[in-house]
Amino acid sequence: MSYPKPETLDEWLAYIEQLHPQAIAMGLERVQNVRRGLALDPGFSLITVGGTNGKGSCCAMLEAVLLHAGYRVGCYTSPHLLRYNERVRIGGREADDGAFCRAFARIESARQSTAGTLLTYFEFGTLAAMLAFAEADVEVAILEVGLGGRLDAVNAFDADCALVASIDFDHQGYLGDTREAIGFEKAGIFRAGRPAICADAEPPATLSAHAAAIGAELMLINRDFGYVADPTQWRYWGPGGERDGLPHPALRGAYQLANAAACITAIDSLRERLPVTAQDVRSGLLLADLAGRFQVLPGRPTVILDVAHNPHAARALAANLASMPRSANTLAVFGMLADKDIAGVIDAVKSGVTQWFIASAGGPRGAGTVQLAAALAGAGVTVPVTRCGDIAAAWHAACNSAAEDDKIIVFGSFLTVAAVMRERQRRA
Repeated sequence: MSYPKPETLDEWLAYIEQLHPQAIAMGLERVQNVRRGLALDPGFSLITVGGTNGKGSCCAMLEAVLLHAGYRVGCYTSPHLLRYNERVRIGGREADDGAFCRAFARIESARQSTAGTLLTYFEFGTLAAMLAFAEADVEVAILEVGLGGRLDAVNAFDADCALVASIDFDHQGYLGDTREAIGFEKAGIFRAGRPAICADAEPPATLSAHAAAIGAELMLINRDFGYVADPTQWRYWGPGGERDGLPHPALRGAYQLANAAACITAIDSLRERLPVTAQDVRSGLLLADLAGRFQVLPGRPTVILDVAHNPHAARALAANLASMPRSANTLAVFGMLADKDIAGVIDAVKSGVTQWFIASAGGPRGAGTVQLAAALAGAGVTVPVTRCGDIAAAWHAACNSAAEDDKIIVFGSFLTVAAVMRERQRRA
């Protein structure tokens, strides 16, 4: 049987990107068909992480703790910022091109043998991650849900422990326009008789109902686990007992304590197969790192990169900004996708911004400056707004306008943050 045989990672990515007519196509049948063709039945432990926001932070903390405990850890996240390789880490390092090319070739062969089942870019990548983990003989893999949960490709694999970080509005066209509908989709990653952890302080009833219906071992924050914080340290409590004197996570934001508490609950739930020490937890919290999540760059003026692209994440961004020392001016480099809640994001942060530099985030879904400017005006923004040709131009305009003691925040999309990161690298 013949099929295209790309040789490099870039060639493979170009091939799989055009394979399916839709960028997003929900459902598990396609990926399950090809998975069976691959005889892909992983023997390592699996932790699946879902939620509207906080998924990446939870994955980073789980990975850091388990790595410090000495386990060979695989971690699959999306999207990437600069390199596709960022999506798959093995032993704390990005998978190399060869691992992806070998996996993609196996998947394409299996796909062709299943009557040419069409896979989306994300489905191809999910299967490739699992093949790479199996090839590397990992002991535990952490899988970040791409969209929703119930019908996401990651959910083709049964989690030994599932964690939902938060539930809020995003991707309503796919997940529904109520928290109840979204909660049901997120709960789809739970499994019967296995730990199901939720860090949302007000979980929709549908999440709890689904967990009860399938017999999952649901653990809710503030009911089954939680935390008590003070300015210098915090205390965790949960099914596995208490942990005192914990350091605040390296990842910034008060909300990260809820994520950290959920991660400790997940780790404790798997302690019989993956035991960790108290020092592993402490060190993992301090070592966890995640680019583009309230990432404060060194130097002056203060530059903050944040991929916040929905109102829930934008509110967290605003809270983080409010906790920092005041500056005379806060300049925003801002670009979003047209199908996101642009008005809701602007409303969450507008009170702290003194000047906006706007541009399309790029790609076919990027909102143009006309749409962005209209959204700013509609939100009642009266401070200066500068339209720029692209995000790099917006970045340079903001830098030229900022004084040493000002802040520059770059937010609205992964694409927006990635464009600034590339521009900084180019000018370095």
